[in-house]
Amino acid sequence: MAIEKITMPQLGESVTEGTISKWLVSVGDKVNKYDPIAEVMTDKVNAEVPSSFTGVIKELIASEGETLPVGAVICTIEVEGEGSAPEAPAAEATQAEAPKAEAPASQAAAPAQAPKKPAGERGRYSPAVLRLAQEHNIDLDQVQGTGAGGRITRKDLLKLIESGNIPTPGQKPAAQAAAQPVQEAPQAEPAAAPKQQAAPSVPVQAGDVEIPVTPVRKAIAANMLRSKHEAPHAWTMVEVDVTNLVAYRDSMKNEFKKREGFNLTYFAFFVKAVAQALKEFPQINSMWAGDKIVQKKEINISIAVATDDALFVPVIKNADEKTIKGIAREISELAAKVRAGKLRPEDMQGGTFTVNNTGSFGSVQSMGIINYPQAAILQVEAIVKRPVVMNNGMIAVRDMVNLCLSLDHRVLDGLICGRFLARVKEILENTSKENTPIY
Repeated sequence: MAIEKITMPQLGESVTEGTISKWLVSVGDKVNKYDPIAEVMTDKVNAEVPSSFTGVIKELIASEGETLPVGAVICTIEVEGEGSAPEAPAAEATQAEAPKAEAPASQAAAPAQAPKKPAGERGRYSPAVLRLAQEHNIDLDQVQGTGAGGRITRKDLLKLIESGNIPTPGQKPAAQAAAQPVQEAPQAEPAAAPKQQAAPSVPVQAGDVEIPVTPVRKAIAANMLRSKHEAPHAWTMVEVDVTNLVAYRDSMKNEFKKREGFNLTYFAFFVKAVAQALKEFPQINSMWAGDKIVQKKEINISIAVATDDALFVPVIKNADEKTIKGIAREISELAAKVRAGKLRPEDMQGGTFTVNNTGSFGSVQSMGIINYPQAAILQVEAIVKRPVVMNNGMIAVRDMVNLCLSLDHRVLDGLICGRFLARVKEILENTSKENTPIY
């Protein structure tokens, strides 16, 4: 029998850490290779971690809610026969022999260097650690972490709580006070870090709920700030008469659902119209790149899909080459992936223009933040019945929708965006059974 380690996988090129949101196995459970063992949340995506081996779960090293760097061990599995684990003790023994001769020197240096590890990790606490610290009034700056790189884990806090020796704000442990003459200089710099993070001082009163910021929410915040800070936003809007489109879609939605197994949504018509207009106005399908503007060849439409606590932007690749049915299928599949937490990093890569279905929750006018580094985002608002003065002077009740465009004024100007919106409007207003095939 051998013990194998499962590590935190890298779920994307720029992903450096992940949070165990849920264990799907317990100690003693038998698993097969590729069976999902945990759900992991990163700033890019939620995903299941598969087992790399067939065997029995020996130990769950990471706790639910704990954030670990890529490559850190999250659990161990007992497997039949000899695995890679038996080789590890030999390697460790070889490494252990070398420091023996230098033991006095390394031990003497240890007190001065040990606190530097947690200092480097200060401020990067998992939601579970933050919750425990808040519940028991624990000063995390005074806790020595045993996790990777000196990170504080949930187990560290539980040990402190059980011992009753809880460091509170303003209190300094005796061991730390004794070491202060040696540590005074290095500790001065990291001490400022928590103050910088707490810059927006928000008083917390009894009954208030403090919600830890998830990796996904951090990524949303960073992307929104970057877009607003770097891209000078401008806005424009047109109203579109989609009475014919509504009648066409409503006349065949039930038959379509019965035949295809998914919904024929209004949104699919809007995405198709945008993709067609982007092909005719490629300047809109561009990105700012410092000393140049990159006009993208592929038309990949990002669509915003919201959950209760996050927003994801999966991509419909080559949308201009797809039928309305094909687009409707992808919208359905991508939305299902988001809500099931099964979206992959590649599902969100390569977008060149974003269409946001804000009308799905009743909005009639909005100013979206551009999905950086794209040059524009289109908000499709709610379709509402309104009295409209027709060309013959008569008043009629029509199905109307507002299309709101946010643009990066470094890349685009009002003239080209006005022409683009006018073309989208023209396509939508002329949608009918005679000239708009679904298949």
